[in-house]
Amino acid sequence: MTDVSQADSRDGTAPQSPPPGRYGDTAARDARADRRLKILGAVLGTAFLAMIGWFGYAHITSGNEISAELIKFQITSDEEVRAHLEVRKGESVTGVCTVRALTTDKAEVGRREFTFDQPVKRLDEIVSIRTTARAGSAQLIGCRPSDR
Repeated sequence: MTDVSQADSRDGTAPQSPPPGRYGDTAARDARADRRLKILGAVLGTAFLAMIGWFGYAHITSGNEISAELIKFQITSDEEVRAHLEVRKGESVTGVCTVRALTTDKAEVGRREFTFDQPVKRLDEIVSIRTTARAGSAQLIGCRPSDR
């Protein structure tokens, strides 16, 4: 009767597992790799949840913003400039936009604040600015939600 281990070596087939201790402790390496993957998963999961929270907060608070664009202006006389504004805001937001009139050498000759309280998200308005001298241009300074 032949020994099974001798038969394997005579057949030229390799043994099923490496000799113990030859390649180090694989169980310890696997445990370290598992620990690293768990830590990486926890860090990435936390970052993902923080990102979702940030987007949710930004979405909820974005309804209070107001923005506008000066589409064009027209100098109607030595004492008046008309400006065409496109205003975007939340329907329940009252906004205030400030427009000024400038001479050709950039001196301010008029300034006015306009309140927009219409319950719409986008509106086009033509506003009038009284000037102390002939203006050369109009400039939108900015818009903000109203305090009231």
